Amino acid sequence: MKPILLLLLQIFLLLPSLSSSIRTNYTSIFSFGDSYTDTGNLVILYGGLTATPGVLIAKPPYGMTFFGQPSGRASDGRLAIDFIDESEMEPLAEALGLPLLPPSLASNQSFRQGVNFAVGGTTALERAFFVDKGFKAVSPFNISISVQLGWFDALKPSLCSSPQACKEYLAEALFVVGELGWNDYTVMLLAGRSVDEAGSHVHEIVGNICAATERLIEEGAKTVVVSGIPPLGCAAGNLALMANQTGGEYEPDTGCLRDLNLRSREHNAQLRRGLARLKRRHAAGVRVVYADLHAPITDFAAAPCRYGFDGTDGALRCCCNGAGGRYNFNLTALCCMAGVSACVDPSAYVNWDGIHLTEAANRRIADGWLRGPYAHPPILRNTR
Repeated sequence: MKPILLLLLQIFLLLPSLSSSIRTNYTSIFSFGDSYTDTGNLVILYGGLTATPGVLIAKPPYGMTFFGQPSGRASDGRLAIDFIDESEMEPLAEALGLPLLPPSLASNQSFRQGVNFAVGGTTALERAFFVDKGFKAVSPFNISISVQLGWFDALKPSLCSSPQACKEYLAEALFVVGELGWNDYTVMLLAGRSVDEAGSHVHEIVGNICAATERLIEEGAKTVVVSGIPPLGCAAGNLALMANQTGGEYEPDTGCLRDLNLRSREHNAQLRRGLARLKRRHAAGVRVVYADLHAPITDFAAAPCRYGFDGTDGALRCCCNGAGGRYNFNLTALCCMAGVSACVDPSAYVNWDGIHLTEAANRRIADGWLRGPYAHPPILRNTR
């Protein structure tokens, strides 16, 4: 065989092993986002689990499924950030030989192996944007994504001793920019703004998410998972409260509000395009994963039984509320209020409290991010 042909054959034989090589030995995890990712920061801001009578997620039955008590997570158990493993869907940090992510505001914690900066209520836009326009539903805390990045910068000196040491340390970390955008749109909608007006800010919101992602890459991140937003029109709370505001048209296959889901799709499409441009600018050695939150939830709504959820109530009706009716949601009977209890089997439901997901839904979404089809590319697949 001619030398050049032999060389080509050797390269060809090596391609499968190269294409299947992916990094799984991350030494730390850094996470950002809102209540879909928060593992306790919001509760800490309000004073902690024992001092937060006004914070519903600090009370049972939150945490009932896995922790046996409230953990600061807006779910009956674990979140998507808590799940990842190649064979069995175990908690993310445990699968990597790391502890579950502590909230960044926790005291007496070591953050060397990772930390979660996410806070319930976080927006992609600055808080001043909403305050200046008189929006009342915005969080009382200054917790935009840019603020979380500031917390990260302030923490770095305790994690690495020099700029070069930080570059090397962060290159071995997994970064997760969790769900952002839901609160931006919801604050506007709750103030009576139209769906179109809320949607007119998609470009700004997505721009801030992409800017945050790029900032992490410039600081040394080599693997960043960035989440899209869920379908706004499939949340039990929005279905109960916003049907008139959105025109009341429902998708025939899911039963979700059409206009709200169109806005979610537009946001996610712009985000994917922005991340693609970002990837092209930082092609060498950088991996950017788009984690889809819209497709799995609409899949669950269209065919709940296929994914293990109750075919009658499990798709759009929330588990923990005291309202009854089609969606089991009312602002006067929220999860944890007096006289309100959770459903007997949260694993049969997609929606936990009208906004957030059950552990069962989070588990399935995380599996879709790992192997597909709900991540682009899947976390456990190389980009080559």
